[in-house]
Amino acid sequence: MEKQKKLMNQYVADLAVLNVKFHNLHWNVTGEIFKPVHEYLEELYDELFEYYDEVAERLKMLGEFPLASMRSYLEATNVEELTDRDYPYEEAYKIVKDDIESLRERVTEIRNLADDNGDFGTVAMLEDQIAEFDKQIWFLEQTVK
Repeated sequence: MEKQKKLMNQYVADLAVLNVKFHNLHWNVTGEIFKPVHEYLEELYDELFEYYDEVAERLKMLGEFPLASMRSYLEATNVEELTDRDYPYEEAYKIVKDDIESLRERVTEIRNLADDNGDFGTVAMLEDQIAEFDKQIWFLEQTVK
């Protein structure tokens, strides 16, 4: 269970850093389809913020303190930050797709550990998130064809 809780805290950190990263893309995306990309990114970071809160609260239920500072997030995350600049929409979509695929891999690992630990509340929560990541990956693949 300790490995599961450690990975869940890393996931909290990933979600926090992705929230900032996707805001960066939201504010700085450019191109002929700016408006729908801008709106999509807002929907995406809003959704990730819900997961952030949900996973942190689940950690509390498991008797663990969730990470809760920018310093601890940056120490724990695998997410690479972006510089402040314009991002053509094609590049923004690629960045988002790569990050969502990475998240899906990490969350699947946590889900499997939770299953091994008999933590079915976490399993159910993460299966819903994995299904949503699958949908986002499909959406992004269809968009950049």
